[in-house]
Amino acid sequence: MRVLVVEDEEFLAEMVAKGLRRDAIAVDVVHDGTRALAKLEYGGYDVVVLDRDLPGVHGDEVCRWAVEHRLLTRVLMLTASGTVRERVEGLALGADDYLPKPFVYAELLARILALGRRVHPALPPVIEHSGLTLDTFRRQATHQGRFLSLTRKEFAVLEVLLRAGGAVVSNEDLIEQVWEEETSYRTNAIRITISKLRAKLGDPPVIDTVPGLGYRIRRDPRPGQARRRPDRPRRVAFHHPTAGP
Repeated sequence: MRVLVVEDEEFLAEMVAKGLRRDAIAVDVVHDGTRALAKLEYGGYDVVVLDRDLPGVHGDEVCRWAVEHRLLTRVLMLTASGTVRERVEGLALGADDYLPKPFVYAELLARILALGRRVHPALPPVIEHSGLTLDTFRRQATHQGRFLSLTRKEFAVLEVLLRAGGAVVSNEDLIEQVWEEETSYRTNAIRITISKLRAKLGDPPVIDTVPGLGYRIRRDPRPGQARRRPDRPRRVAFHHPTAGP
């Protein structure tokens, strides 16, 4: 998941970004509405955490622009005022959710994850595939019943691949969804992360490399196919016609 945090209080913005990165979410940060519009125009964000009272372009105008341009990005609006009137006005602008300041980080994270699920095809918080279980809310993973100690980047890469449902995910898509904007497409970060992830997952293999294209989660075998053994020749009792009983 990729999130844009737009907050003019730099300390608060960095604290939110630090928490989200710790929870395996790629984050970009800007401190005014003008730069927020430039970032959103480029696209690629699942959720924008948008302070309402911004310098430059007001947060209301940023929200209106996102709605008018029909961005897939979900808008979580923040404000220092938590009155019912303020919340209604924010939602009327087209915001998908509203959170007054001060807020608890755990609630902010839960709301961001919920909005992120609305961007992508509906999947449950716990994803299961070929003995692999990924709990996206608790940020925990197991494979064949064995707990996996994953870094935040390894967890995020695995989540992106699982959500693709067996489709190929390119290096560019992984960079945009997992790493921050300053990361180059030519970096070895993806190859190294995939290699470490495969080592931790062990057997049976879960991630396939598609040469020249990217990576994908190995599809489940058809029922009965994985453990099927070649049929053994059947032994048939043969009685010669002239043989006695």
